Amino acid sequence: MSFLAAYVMRGRMQAMLVAATLAILSLLLPPVSIVSSGAVALVTLRRGATEGLFVLLCACAASALLGVVLLNNVYFALLYGLVLWLPVWVIAVVLREGRHLSLALEIAVLMGMLAVVGFYLYDSNASTMWQGLLQQMIQPLLQKSPEIQPETLQQSIVVFSRFMTGVVVSGTVYSMLFGLFLGRWWQSILYNPGGFREEYLKLNVQSRLAIASIIIIGIAFAGYAELSEIAQNICVLLFVLYTVIGSAVLHAVFANLPAKRFLVPMLYLTLTIIPHTMIVVALVGLTDVWLDLRNKQSNQNSA
Repeated sequence: MSFLAAYVMRGRMQAMLVAATLAILSLLLPPVSIVSSGAVALVTLRRGATEGLFVLLCACAASALLGVVLLNNVYFALLYGLVLWLPVWVIAVVLREGRHLSLALEIAVLMGMLAVVGFYLYDSNASTMWQGLLQQMIQPLLQKSPEIQPETLQQSIVVFSRFMTGVVVSGTVYSMLFGLFLGRWWQSILYNPGGFREEYLKLNVQSRLAIASIIIIGIAFAGYAELSEIAQNICVLLFVLYTVIGSAVLHAVFANLPAKRFLVPMLYLTLTIIPHTMIVVALVGLTDVWLDLRNKQSNQNSA
């Protein structure tokens, strides 16, 4: 994909065209949104906040025009572009100025936490709202599959609706981070070969954040009604943070083993095929603050 990165860096018009076109295409193919965000992130990381914001706003205008032609709706395309690119631009600015990928990751998760809390301040009965939406979504399924027991499905909806705010925000944060990572990887390919790999393998969190995470997990299980529900949704978001950190830790550990050519690809393949393994990876990410697996292995290799 280096050719696309090189095309984006040729000028404002090229960057705007790639971002806007792929944003509209992502309405049909959602993963394409990551590539669109990556274009905005790349411009911001390389040329600065002002240039990135200029490309972002121009891409929003272009998306609005495409929305009129393709969707007959200017406001939806414009709002979609802002929601897609503005958070990525913010964390790209943080990364450019702070020069630490871990800091950008933490800021992205903090933004997600604020979104969860803000949503509950807006609607304290968020789970009830999600429950109603999910019930509407499953009606066609019940009509097509009468063998499904409505009572069992209803119980699942009641449970799942408690976490839907966290799930939606986590999906947005995942997309945001992957867009940032793609932009940073592109920047590395064009101007600093190997730089992104080095940054990624050093990802970590501060011990105070890990302690705060444990406190939030404790509140989530404490049974404090609405407060615990908010904490549970934030826990879903923290799962994103520590899955990314844990993946970096295990990647770094496996990369120093003799069978690294097999183990590293298997790590990501397993995460894709067996999502439950993310729980173990997230635990590695959380506990590495104290275990420090990467340095321990480095010391063993040098001994």
